[in-house]
Amino acid sequence: MSKLKVGVVGLGAMGEPMARNLAAAGLLSGVHNRTLARAKAFAEATGVKAHSDVAALAAEADVILSCVSADQDLHEVIDRARAGFMHGTIWIDTSTVRPATAQALCLDLKNDQIDFLDAPISGGVEGAKAGTLSVMVGGDEQALNRAMPVLESIGKRITYMGASGSGQATKAINQVMVAGIASAVAEGLALAEQLELPLERVVEVIMSGAASSWFLGRRAPTMLSDTFNLGFKSELMLKDLHICAGLKPGALPLVGRAIADFTALVEAGHGSDDISALIRLSRKRLALT
Repeated sequence: MSKLKVGVVGLGAMGEPMARNLAAAGLLSGVHNRTLARAKAFAEATGVKAHSDVAALAAEADVILSCVSADQDLHEVIDRARAGFMHGTIWIDTSTVRPATAQALCLDLKNDQIDFLDAPISGGVEGAKAGTLSVMVGGDEQALNRAMPVLESIGKRITYMGASGSGQATKAINQVMVAGIASAVAEGLALAEQLELPLERVVEVIMSGAASSWFLGRRAPTMLSDTFNLGFKSELMLKDLHICAGLKPGALPLVGRAIADFTALVEAGHGSDDISALIRLSRKRLALT
């Protein structure tokens, strides 16, 4: 069986390393990015084709993998790709959008004989680079089986969650927990600073106990050195949290507090900082006591 030809749409912080892993696996045929210069630079480095027209990319791909910022971006890029669709193409979307958006696109694309999989990802930029992402997939299971070589090139764990929208619903739950953990780590580390504890030993001992977490282990050193450019942007987390809140309006108090905190970060000009910048807010609160 010949290898699948994959086109990647979106070469941002997560999309670019995923595309590199697909290229390393010999699956990547072309890329498209809103900023064409970025696609051209990637193409020169990897030997794949840079497409200014996403429909041209779609016309040459068995599988299209997208990683864009928001629901409207996904709608727009799919609409622009329609002219190039081939029957039987699989569209894998790794963005974080509303479950209802995934469900609507899945139904819509069936009219073009395109299988749509919502396949949001978790694991951070580090996981995208290492090809060790966790992928939560909703949609047709047979389509997933066909697309598995693609997902196995970007992720370590690929889990089928059920019907269309199930992947995005699972990602919403992931983001609720990420926001809570990030807030707890930020508040705890800021308190440790104020109490003048030996911070490296604080992190070491906590990582050996029940409060251990990926976020604490990976982000504590950068938070304590005021480095906030490594992970998931605060403005994107704010977008995701609004998706979470919309699933059960008024019933998720942790999400409500997280929305308030990330709104404060964005309004203070820190929207491009990664979510560990929450420690800025914790430090301010503690300074007032």
